[in-house]
Amino acid sequence: SSAASDVYKRQVLTLIDFSKPSTEKRLYVFDMKHRRMLYSSVVSHGKNSGGNYATSFSNQNGSNKSSLGFYLTNETYQGSNGYSLRLDGLEKGVNDNARQRAIVMHGAAYAHPSPARSGRLGRSFGCPAIPPSLTRPIINTIKGGSVMFIYAPEENYLAQSSILNDTETV
Repeated sequence: SSAASDVYKRQVLTLIDFSKPSTEKRLYVFDMKHRRMLYSSVVSHGKNSGGNYATSFSNQNGSNKSSLGFYLTNETYQGSNGYSLRLDGLEKGVNDNARQRAIVMHGAAYAHPSPARSGRLGRSFGCPAIPPSLTRPIINTIKGGSVMFIYAPEENYLAQSSILNDTETV
């Protein structure tokens, strides 16, 4: 990829705010250079992270939980969930098993508000799954080295995050 597109990627930030319920838009893609929001969407959390709210998180294989923290987006691929985006967790002990756990962004029919689901979005095995109609546009905007931050007001994470607690300039 060209240097220009690399610079562009670093100017895109994806925020997933798990302090909000799954029924609300809680994924935001920002263009930091022009200070505008490009996308907002509902997004699923891992089925063992909670019901309508994600409250429990893990870095462990097989936990079926979401992981908090900072990620870099990486390459795309066609998987069992269609067009998908690999994520590399940047925080040791928090989300650095993301690639090994196959925690990726993908589209899913269950990542769509539906009254049949008793007031919550369907849940994943830990992946941030988004509505199929937004999958390609969002993935193509953030793939290849932009930052994703998955936030929840979770004291353990906020206390142990090496990135949030780094007082040196990055």
